[in-house]
Amino acid sequence: MRTRVKICGVRDAATAIAAAEAGADAIGLVFAEGSPRRVSREAAAAAASATPAFVSVIGLFVDATPAEVAEARDECRLHAAQLHGSEDEATAEACGPGAIKAIRYDASTIEAELRRWSAARGVAALLVDGSAGGMGEAFDWAGLAAAREACGKPIILAGGLTPETVGEAIRVARPFAVDVSSGVESSRGVKDVALIRAFCDAVRDADG
Repeated sequence: MRTRVKICGVRDAATAIAAAEAGADAIGLVFAEGSPRRVSREAAAAAASATPAFVSVIGLFVDATPAEVAEARDECRLHAAQLHGSEDEATAEACGPGAIKAIRYDASTIEAELRRWSAARGVAALLVDGSAGGMGEAFDWAGLAAAREACGKPIILAGGLTPETVGEAIRVARPFAVDVSSGVESSRGVKDVALIRAFCDAVRDADG
């Protein structure tokens, strides 16, 4: 199965278009306070409007209320919300449909977390990261692969992925999708179109 690609931390229309042209399946718009990749509602709406058809636009939130998520989804034409905070199952469901719940990899808890969120209504996929998100921290991909039977939903792999590492990550973990942000940046928060292209090419090469 083809590995899907999401380029997260997009902040403008030009980058959204470049990601789509490189072969990305989705872009991510960060609404979390304090992030160097945070976008205004106006910039997010412009990026979403410029994104071609059949490329998903995902909004990233940290402990936002369902009302805040709904408002951003409507205003910025988001296809889904990606939740990186301490949201519980009820909040995740209220932020749906099709919410993506991010969890941090910990060898001692990963199976329990995968089971917990697999049972959550309104959650369409789980994103597994090496940090709270956006820090570029890799983790034990083999450990995730060993635990994946506990998960009944698609797994999105994030954390420490670059054009150089994503092929091995796919071969080891076999995720449904990969999500990259810092790994395709020339500086913190600044996307590099050449790196985006190289990343998408590396994913295609890994898929064979």
